[in-house]
Amino acid sequence: MVFFFTSNVVDPPYTIYMGRDKYENNELLKYCWPEDVWFHVSKLSSAHVYLRLHKGESIDNIDPAALHDCCQLVKANSIEGCKLSKVDIVYTPVGNLRQTNDMDVGQVGFHVDKHVKQYVLDKKQNEIVNRLNKTKTEISTEDFISQREQRDNQEREDKKRLMREQKQRDKEEEKRRQEAAELKNYTSLMQSDKMKSNKDGNESDEFM
Repeated sequence: MVFFFTSNVVDPPYTIYMGRDKYENNELLKYCWPEDVWFHVSKLSSAHVYLRLHKGESIDNIDPAALHDCCQLVKANSIEGCKLSKVDIVYTPVGNLRQTNDMDVGQVGFHVDKHVKQYVLDKKQNEIVNRLNKTKTEISTEDFISQREQRDNQEREDKKRLMREQKQRDKEEEKRRQEAAELKNYTSLMQSDKMKSNKDGNESDEFM
């Protein structure tokens, strides 16, 4: 089961999601969007929380309010972390997460450590967690996988469309170049110093 939340303190709102448990999270990770951002309490057990970015955004320009919502949610869903006044939360793009067969269920590593960011959360704010929980919905893992497949299919179609459009633009550009070259050649041939008339020859017309 996958739980979805809406961070509606910003416009447009953000979608936040997480698995029901570490087993769901382990399966979920295979089908998350690679540009989504993963959150976890550093060095403590916690939920794996994911933020779906808006198109064109990156981890470097997440809206601060949405970022804070994610960190509050991941702290609230950490058995140890929720009892602490201050916790460090790490976050990174899903594409930077690494899993190997020798890892425990739910455990992850990173491909590039410098792509991992840190957020220090001073205290739990119940009003934020309550607001997020009011937006909570759930879908099956199968439906979540289906969403990823639909998204991948759409991306493939978009790429094909862009390639077709680029091919058409290249074809039109090549046609313009050919027409320009033909016009240049025609103009060159029509220049007066390259043209001849009867007066230019040595022949003369004599009438008896």
